[in-house]
Amino acid sequence: MKLKTIALSSTLLLGAAISSFSAHAADKVKFVTEGAWAPFNFIDNAGNPQGFDVDIARALCARMEADCEIHTQDWDGLIPALQRKKYDAIIASMSVTEDRLKVVDFTDKYYSGGLRFMGRAGEAFDLANLDGKVIGAQRATLGAQYLEDNFEGKADLKFYDNQDNVYLDLVAGRLDIVLSDELPTYNWLKTSEDGDKFEFKGDAFLKTDNIAVAVRKGDELKDKINKALAEILADGTYQKINAKYFPFSIY
Repeated sequence: MKLKTIALSSTLLLGAAISSFSAHAADKVKFVTEGAWAPFNFIDNAGNPQGFDVDIARALCARMEADCEIHTQDWDGLIPALQRKKYDAIIASMSVTEDRLKVVDFTDKYYSGGLRFMGRAGEAFDLANLDGKVIGAQRATLGAQYLEDNFEGKADLKFYDNQDNVYLDLVAGRLDIVLSDELPTYNWLKTSEDGDKFEFKGDAFLKTDNIAVAVRKGDELKDKINKALAEILADGTYQKINAKYFPFSIY
């Protein structure tokens, strides 16, 4: 009888250990962001990822009680790295598009944005007459797609690997206008030492742009993130993060 009890106890303990290990393994989540899209994601002086996206990721991890890591990756390599299972989720201000939905799943939106042109302060800007104008945008973004669809052959279009390089060429005079998401451009105008030399040109448009977390097709992590997102929206955590970066709601 004693031997049977010991055997049963050992089996239960082993089962509990296996269950605990499985749960722990399932709770490890590797988020990835770009690190070059301030204030949403950027690298601080210590080499660590920071920004709105990163703060949201940390809040989601806290709600999921997950052991999370946050990495950075060049924009063009984000989805390929997710598909290769190098990372589990992309939180990089990525727009939900039909083309992307063919290869990844998206969670519920965690903010919305729109596109807006920006150029040198005081210079005339006429969308109907762009002859000789050089317009820049970050490659593989909604802004770049919009330029290709609407201004191919009407202006000189230049595309860059990250937004920082778009701003650098604008300041250097190699671009006349840039098209980008309104919110990071707002931050650049407000915080850059060159921001006071530039201004928005026209109103924001395509404000139905929903930004969400990307995960692999069929991954149950999508449901876990959606639940955590609803919780941080309900308890005020999201609003505190929003207020840290913007004086208005971006949800």
